[in-house]
Amino acid sequence: MNILFLNSIGRNKFGGGEKWMVTAAKSLAEKGHNVTLASKKKSRILKYATEKGIKTTVIEIHSDFSPLKTLKIARYLKDNSIEILICNLNKDIRVAGLAARMAGNTVVLARHGMLLCSRKWKHKLTLTRLCDGIITNSETIKKAYASYGWFPLEFVKVIYNGIVIPERVEPVDFASRFPGKKIIYSAGRLSEQKGFNYLIDAAAILGKTRSDLVFIISGEGKLEHELKTRVRQLGLDASFIFEGFTSDIFPYLKGCDLFVLASLFEGMPNVVMEAMAVGKPVVATDVNGAKELMQNGTTGLIIPPADPESLARSIASIIDDQTRLASLGQAGRKRVAEQFTIQKMADRLEAHLCDKIAEKQAASR
Repeated sequence: MNILFLNSIGRNKFGGGEKWMVTAAKSLAEKGHNVTLASKKKSRILKYATEKGIKTTVIEIHSDFSPLKTLKIARYLKDNSIEILICNLNKDIRVAGLAARMAGNTVVLARHGMLLCSRKWKHKLTLTRLCDGIITNSETIKKAYASYGWFPLEFVKVIYNGIVIPERVEPVDFASRFPGKKIIYSAGRLSEQKGFNYLIDAAAILGKTRSDLVFIISGEGKLEHELKTRVRQLGLDASFIFEGFTSDIFPYLKGCDLFVLASLFEGMPNVVMEAMAVGKPVVATDVNGAKELMQNGTTGLIIPPADPESLARSIASIIDDQTRLASLGQAGRKRVAEQFTIQKMADRLEAHLCDKIAEKQAASR
């Protein structure tokens, strides 16, 4: 198959959806398909894809409507005999999906790692006229879309994320940096979605009765100044550390005692899967795919979102119990190895793409 992944996210943005796209592209290329990933010039995702050995090209989409860009993409699809176009953002579907309709034979799929479609008329028009299906990573999202009443039964396909479980990871040496401290780690964009303000408040609650906890955060984003100001106001400068963007979080995950996801919404949280893959216990908010990925009480703890007191209680309930931490971590690693490998994801994705091509060919006869 000739496959084009298109992601017009901002040049300096990179998150779980971008990581999925690169991982999916690489896994399909390794299966022998001709795969290209397109994004904005000098974007972080293009750099990351190039480092992973994926063929890339520059396609820049800046708005929902661009006739000239649509014509250029239509020519690219024809010239390169693209059979499958997988788009990330809604504007990608509106511009490149229209181009694919003009090209004639390209299957257009939207990849929604979280709820990207509301009941607005423009979403209905985009996804029913310019798209042949949606790939998502949780049954929760599929059920939400089914409630809209817009799509045929099998229009939304759930394909769980997959991960390469690293055979060996050299952990960050937190012990020498923070002697005698327990390390609670989190990672993600510094945005409202990720709920770091609630994690800061939970750290403040825990800090009232103990001084042996250090919170480490990897990530950058528009709320960086606001979050750091909040940390200073609460007197947490020494125990709440912002590491900035971290290209490889596995050493941090391996070196910490506990991973925390405080998000307000997610799809299937990749970072939780990564923590489980290296055998770390997880405390995560009850957001979309968390319950499909984790097993509450077995691989970690699932708590309500936007509730710093629950977050603080959950952390306190397990952080001193090394036996339980180890048990939760081992169970998490086993679950990922059995259900969420790259091989399983790639096989399911490949089969789905083949089915969509067959559907397209049958409909055109």
